[in-house]
This record gives sequence, structure tokens and C-alpha cells, in this order.
Amino acid sequence: MDGVEIVRYRYAPSSLETLVNDGGIVANLRRSKWKLLLVPSFVLGQAWAAWRLLRTQRVDVIHAHWLLPQGLIAALLQSLPGRKVPFVVTAHGADLYALRGSLLNAVKRFVLRRSAAATVVSHAMRESLRSINAPVDKVSVQSMGVDLAQRFSPAPSGPRSERELLFVGRLVEKKGLRHLLDAMPAVLRVHPDARLAIAGFGPEETGLKAQMRRLDLEHAVRFLGAVPQELLPSLYRRAALFVAPFVRAASGDEEGLGLVLVEAIGCGCPVVVGDVPAMDEVFGPRLPEFAVDARDAQALAERIIQALSDPALAMRKIEALRADIVDRFDWDRVVDGYAGLLLRVRRLA
Repeated sequence: MDGVEIVRYRYAPSSLETLVNDGGIVANLRRSKWKLLLVPSFVLGQAWAAWRLLRTQRVDVIHAHWLLPQGLIAALLQSLPGRKVPFVVTAHGADLYALRGSLLNAVKRFVLRRSAAATVVSHAMRESLRSINAPVDKVSVQSMGVDLAQRFSPAPSGPRSERELLFVGRLVEKKGLRHLLDAMPAVLRVHPDARLAIAGFGPEETGLKAQMRRLDLEHAVRFLGAVPQELLPSLYRRAALFVAPFVRAASGDEEGLGLVLVEAIGCGCPVVVGDVPAMDEVFGPRLPEFAVDARDAQALAERIIQALSDPALAMRKIEALRADIVDRFDWDRVVDGYAGLLLRVRRLA
């Protein structure tokens, strides 16, 4: 990345620095309680590294991604000796939905009050902040972006598969993959040549593979593991249908936006999605055409069967949606929005 300097910090011996990988902090803490011991050094190490940068470099604005812990660190840095640097904080989903409770909500309100501005990636998230009495007057909705002009664009030529389903995402509860596996036997009864490719990894992988074997789906399901970004477009361009069976997890965590959907639509791939609030941000009034309660395996299977049985209709629906998606989520549009916000904060400092 030209012009971008990455500063890394240590918070534990290298063999123990496992708090953020393989599913994210929240999933790791729920799976391995001992990792709570890593949280203090993770936060303090990040705060120390940030404070040193502020002392040694000319920083005009901090952009903290996630309310917790990065937003809290940016807020607390304003109380330390040295120049007070304004900050913008962006919430992405898990920091709002999964980290709940009266104390954590109070911390979120504190971060937002101290911030110069804040963004969330969907209107549903802004309403969630309102529900905890956070100061939403300074919160704007600004999605993350996707390269829809070049990388995630339709294939210039070449046919799509007729029966390949595609899932892309972390293997965590809110992504809903277990519900898609539950739906596969019903799909196979109508389309016995249907196949599901799964790109991603995460803490639920072992359990999901066991579920696949229990449902006798080994012949129809492939786990691809982690797939590099540069290889994803070929998967989207080949698939007959991209399925994102999002659900609300037992913890309350749910999808903040779901950029994999934007990537798939950018490549002209038909989609079926789980009906969670953030999906309205992507599909707007057309959401009922694409969404289903993914926890209902039969309903999910029927929607998939419908799309596979009439691929021409599925393609017309996605082609009609793509132009709107490009207009709202392409990198150029998103960059302009964030650049304008950061420059306004800088001028007001």
C-alpha cells in the first residue's frame, strides 16, 4: 500500500498472540476464556504504541476502527500529556452488537462523546446506538468500500456454473453457514448435481465439517479454506448463486453490513441472503426479493431451489441491482466520503 506505514506492537510472546486471529476477539474470548488474560496487555500495548506515535510524529487526526477497544484508547489518549489529537471512530458491528451490557454501553457513550465525529456502516447500527442513548447527532452512516470498477466486476466472457453455490466468510455463528448446510439435503433432492463451495476459516470449522459428514454431504460440499482476495472474483464469477445466510448469534452479534455481498453483486453473481437488519442497507426496498429467514432451513432451501431453477430470472434481478450497488459502495465514492469527514475534523481542530 503506497504511502501507508504499518506500525506493529507486541502484546505477548509470539506464540500467544492469538487474541484477534481465527474468528476475532469476541469469538476467541468465548471459545477460550484464558485469553481474557491477554486483553490488558493487548489494550495497553496498543495504547502505548499510539501514544508514542503521537509524541514523535505530527498526527492531525486519528481514525479509530471499532468503538472498543480502539475507540476507547483514542478517547483516553486525550487525557494523557501531549498534544490533544481529535479522533473519528467507526463501528463495524461486533463492537456494537456483541459487546453489550450497562457498563459496556456506558463506555460506548463515553467514546462517542469524546469523538470529533463517528461513523457506522449501516443505518441499522445507528438506530442501535440510539437505543442505548448514545449521542447519535455526530454519527453518520458511511459504509466500507469495494473495488467495483476493476477487481469485483463481471467477467467479460465465460459461462457461469449451473449448480455451484458459494459461501464466503468467517466460520462464525452469525454468518449462518450451519443453516445453509441444514438446507442442502432439500436442495439436493431437487437439484442432485448442486455443489457448495465454502471459502473461509474460523472457530466453527471443526463443528461444521462434522455436520457435513452427519448430513452425508461430503460429495456435495467443499471447504476451500482461506482464499486470497485476488482469487475471490473468479469464485464469484463462476458461481450460480452466492448464499450469505446471516443470522443473529446467541450473543446478539450480527452482521454490520456484509461486504462479501457487495463483492458478489459487483461480479454479477445472483445472491440469497439472511434477513438481518443491515441487509436493508444493501438492498433497500428490494430486500424481500433476496432475503429469507436463514434459520428456517426449508425456507432457505426453497429460495435457493427457486434461484437455481430459473437462472435467467436470478441474473436479471442482480443486473438490475448492480448499478445501484456500484453507485453507493465503489471505493471512489467511499473514499470521498471519509476524506471529506477527516478533512472537516482536521480543520475544526
